[in-house]
Amino acid sequence: MKKIFFVKRSVLLLSALSLCLVLAAPVSGATIIDEWGMVVTPAAPQLKEVKLPAEGTALLLLDFNKQVCNNEQRPRCVSSIPAVSRLLGEARKANILIVYSHTTGSSPQDIAPALAPRPGDQIVISGPDKFLGTDLEKILKDRNIKTVIVTGTSAHGAVICTASGAALRGIKVVIPVDGISADSLYPEQYTVWHLLNAPRVSTMSMVTKTDMVRIGTK
Repeated sequence: MKKIFFVKRSVLLLSALSLCLVLAAPVSGATIIDEWGMVVTPAAPQLKEVKLPAEGTALLLLDFNKQVCNNEQRPRCVSSIPAVSRLLGEARKANILIVYSHTTGSSPQDIAPALAPRPGDQIVISGPDKFLGTDLEKILKDRNIKTVIVTGTSAHGAVICTASGAALRGIKVVIPVDGISADSLYPEQYTVWHLLNAPRVSTMSMVTKTDMVRIGTK
């Protein structure tokens, strides 16, 4: 009887040990590439009305120059210009800081006529991150800017890099979704998702539409 009990106990111990080893073993699951088609699109975020004081707010217009914002390469950028133009008009009425960028190899004269800069507007030239190699950070600090409204193209280039850069510098970021563009829908969707979910960046970012932005409201 003792022998049988000992055998049963040994079997139970071995089974328990085997289970522990299985649970402790590293999981060698499929990669995101393997499961790419299984990704579920997150629910769309809710757009919010934004009321901003004129003091401490800046509008960024990124890379609306014809070399990248045209009907051949990026028709969605061209389609966004009327909405951005209306927002620009409101920004000028409120007399807030307006900062333009254009891509290397272009000039301010290449910016869409409906969004053309005026004397006194700030202009920087850079790659995707408009803080890199420019005076953008100094420009914003000198005016004590606390919030930037970011518009532009490409969404997954200039917009995501510059908006993230602003957020990581402690500046609040407002993204009008009808004011950003890419060459297809997915980069725009990813950009919005990233800004609302990335560590630290998400706590400083919100999405809205150009006609939901109120400037000059305390």
